[in-house]
Amino acid sequence: MITGKYLLAVSIWLPVLAALFCLLFRSYSIRNIAAYLTGIILAACSIGMLLMGPFDYQPQGLAGISWNMVITGADFILLAFILYIGIKQRHSLITILAIAQALLLVYFDFVLGGGHASLKPAFVIDNLAIIMALIINIVGSLICIYGVKYIAEHEEHHPNYTGTFPARDVSPHLSPGTFPCYRDIPQGGVSLHPNDVSPHLKSRQPRFMFWLIIFLGAMNGIVFSNNLYWMFFFWEVTTFCSFQLIGHDLTDEAIGNACRALWMNSLGGVAFAAALVLLLKYGSSDFLSMRYLLNQAGSPEIAGILLLGVALMVFAGLTKSAQLPFQSWLLGAMVAPTPVSALLHSSTMVKAGVYLILRLAPVYAGTYLSDMVAVAGGFTFLVTSILAISQSNAKRVLAYSTIANLGLIIACAGINTPVAISAAIVLIIFHAVSKGLLFLCTGFVEHNIGSRDIEDMEGLADRMPITTVIYTVGIISMFLPPFGMLIGKWAAIEAAAELPLVAFMMVMASAVTGLFWIKWLGRMLQGVPGVERKAEPMEVHYKISLGGLAAGAVLLGLFVVPLINRLVAPAVQNYYSNPGLGTAAGTIAAGGEGAFVAWPLFALILLVLVAAGVMYKPDRIKQIPVYMCGENSGGLSSANYISTGETNTALNLSNYYFTGIINEFRWNRVVNSLALIMIIVLLGVTIL
Repeated sequence: MITGKYLLAVSIWLPVLAALFCLLFRSYSIRNIAAYLTGIILAACSIGMLLMGPFDYQPQGLAGISWNMVITGADFILLAFILYIGIKQRHSLITILAIAQALLLVYFDFVLGGGHASLKPAFVIDNLAIIMALIINIVGSLICIYGVKYIAEHEEHHPNYTGTFPARDVSPHLSPGTFPCYRDIPQGGVSLHPNDVSPHLKSRQPRFMFWLIIFLGAMNGIVFSNNLYWMFFFWEVTTFCSFQLIGHDLTDEAIGNACRALWMNSLGGVAFAAALVLLLKYGSSDFLSMRYLLNQAGSPEIAGILLLGVALMVFAGLTKSAQLPFQSWLLGAMVAPTPVSALLHSSTMVKAGVYLILRLAPVYAGTYLSDMVAVAGGFTFLVTSILAISQSNAKRVLAYSTIANLGLIIACAGINTPVAISAAIVLIIFHAVSKGLLFLCTGFVEHNIGSRDIEDMEGLADRMPITTVIYTVGIISMFLPPFGMLIGKWAAIEAAAELPLVAFMMVMASAVTGLFWIKWLGRMLQGVPGVERKAEPMEVHYKISLGGLAAGAVLLGLFVVPLINRLVAPAVQNYYSNPGLGTAAGTIAAGGEGAFVAWPLFALILLVLVAAGVMYKPDRIKQIPVYMCGENSGGLSSANYISTGETNTALNLSNYYFTGIINEFRWNRVVNSLALIMIIVLLGVTIL
């Protein structure tokens, strides 16, 4: 019989072994097999944990050496690498923060003796950890499968392993600093050799897959760790993986953005290390146990300096989840290949930040810290939702939307009621699936049309019909009923009733959200004269990953009620003795007043789609030129008209992005200052 300890060990160690295989055996076939087998086994492990239920595990020493000593050694080796990066890149902030972390760990390990504290159990797998494991191991594995083929194509398009890009044609629609857009990519896709891009350039595909897959093991380590010292190690591993993957293309911009991500996340690492010192020095080694810390919730002991330790971990969560004023690292991370955006910066890594804040919610419940967390999250949700309106670059829209939704989840943690925690967990689940799907679709479209600009996606329904259907599923699952994101937002707004300011920000941000999604959707579904619908070829890697995530978004929405009953409610029970889920998520799950049955809405959507497919007959549609008051010129495939001065001008239609009103850089100065003040207050109220 397979026990929980084997499932846990495989979840952490298998990605390490698979990553090493990808690195050492430089073969596309090996990477392919490693991604598929790792994904299947990890998914099976997380499902096995779900069926088994919560359990604890305390690993034995390794060849007579305690695991605490192994973690201590690994911590300092990792910090040595980060210090080396800071010195090599001449980046003073990275260097200073690495030294600060090292000094704090020296004090923690060798002065306070924290590195030798024996905490049992080291791992606690409860219902919330199981939910996170399902997200990491299923969504993450699909993204890794996608990444094998994607990075091979990406390397064809970006052969930058000597330090500079070759001169290429850059799309005028792309913002400065985004990837070059190659107009020589055939409309129907590209036929690529899976290995090295040329005889004199060494492929970085093995390295890319190494960091991508090993990241899954680090994330599992974070969510399973009961020992905060061990959690800190896995936390820093994800930071290092992020740096390596963001800088993958070796451009000056990629390296600069990777360094920004490293120093901002290292700032959170310093806060986490300082929290460990405070909890041990002014509490006891017991306070390094997440379970013990949660059991002290509501106790007078959790006040003053100890509460400050908790607040510092919350601060670390804010940096990791790219909340204002730290959003620039995640926006800069969009320069990385698409699987990085989907895995690290949408479905998993940034979820580590909200996971920690949510996990600690019972400890700071009923304090001013909790209220400030709610306000800070709500503020980020509102501001970044508005800023997303002004973006035409699809990945920046998704990045801002990601930051916004993470802010909403954090606001729920700060509201700190059963219904709010329920809403937060629902949002974590649905956001990971839907946003991962949207990032992968964006990368696939970029490889085929040569652009990630929303304006260049005009008529995508004819050019890439299968992808457009999947894209549409991802977009509508973010804001329309009966998908889970809307249910989560509904529950969050109801939970915020006691905090009018937070409720106001949630309502306004939710309304704004629909604007940028509808603009994007309309552009894709808009027809283009003269463009005929063609069959769309799609590699098996893309069919599995995109199709799997799209099916997941639909099925999870269809079965949202059992999901709340069987996964969310038990997780909330870990926080509250009475997990009454309130009149939003709870009444839906219980079938009380305000409840509804989800499947008829899905049936209606399916009926509309089928009817549209049956009625759409391109060969029977009469095409007429765009009407410009009789001044048209050209045929059916032309949208030209005669303008003033008898000039033949091309008609240009586009969305409106309100860039004059919503000036991203001007807004950032103001909102970042306000967010910084909030964080100072957040840390200050814990002492006062």
